[in-house]
Amino acid sequence: MSFQYVRKIPTFQDILKEMPLEADLKKVKAQRDEEIRAVFERRSDKFLLIIGPCSADNADAVCEYVTRLARVQDKVKDRIILIPRIYTNKPRTTGKGYKGMIHQPVPTEEPDLVAGLKAIRKMHSRALKESHLPPADEMLYPANYPYLEDVLSYVAIGARSVENQQHRLTASGLDIPAGMKNPTSGDMTVMLNSIEAGQHPHTFVYHDWEVRTTGNPLTHAVLRGATDESGKNISNYSYADLTKIAQVYLKRPLKNPTVIVDTNHANSGKDFRLQPAIAMDVLSSLRKDAQLKNMVRGLMIESYLVEGTQDAGGGVYGKSITDACLGWDDSEKLILDIAEGVAKL
Repeated sequence: MSFQYVRKIPTFQDILKEMPLEADLKKVKAQRDEEIRAVFERRSDKFLLIIGPCSADNADAVCEYVTRLARVQDKVKDRIILIPRIYTNKPRTTGKGYKGMIHQPVPTEEPDLVAGLKAIRKMHSRALKESHLPPADEMLYPANYPYLEDVLSYVAIGARSVENQQHRLTASGLDIPAGMKNPTSGDMTVMLNSIEAGQHPHTFVYHDWEVRTTGNPLTHAVLRGATDESGKNISNYSYADLTKIAQVYLKRPLKNPTVIVDTNHANSGKDFRLQPAIAMDVLSSLRKDAQLKNMVRGLMIESYLVEGTQDAGGGVYGKSITDACLGWDDSEKLILDIAEGVAKL
């Protein structure tokens, strides 16, 4: 085989023992998990915003962003639950480019996965300590989830992973919400099959163990738009789109049928500036239809300290090195506007 075995990766038990989460932060996360679960179980009318950079490439900038987010959370706490988006591993369509902090703790340097595992745990723990807002991350590699399992309050299964068996099986064992994105083709059946698989119990191999899961009733849909064969982006957040997905979703025997709308990616045609308009359009749809109001429980937004995007070596602090993001001022205004819109539902 053409594999070069570089070195043995520390087990998640080793990393958690070396870098334990403080007891008071475990309590913070447990309380937040319950608040988020209450939204999915319809015991709370609060609205979820999973918001933050496309990729978390710099711990200082991410933690500054999340600290700012915590101050806004205080202003909107009666209506909004903010879940910081701290995505530490990035899928690449062609396999090229920056794959996230887990691969490259320093984006301009060579990959170092052992340093990366420690760096992402340190950043997630620091962000939680400084903000008291447990974060979200993308579960691109299911085997890596235990390295962060005591920190995260939400995971996303990406458009390129949602049909993968191991992602579905692993999601079935989580006790936090797992958002299943529609695939890049836009096929809603694939997404709904993934939700159904995640809600069922399974027995499978995980970290060299035979494991059994009970099923995760908090697996749910994330609409992120689609791309056709010619490369054209097709949105799926309109009133007609939401009504259509609600109809097929409710035909399935699924628990807590919930939709989160991703305002960027194919829904915005990768124009980050459209995210506020998309968010307002979704809220307008919820005002029209009680069923949609009950089903659509939040939004995903890409946002950072500085708007736009740059190359990995660009050097602008707090500016995305992957997808372009809203800047801080526009992000804060959008959160406040969404809170006002939620109050009118």
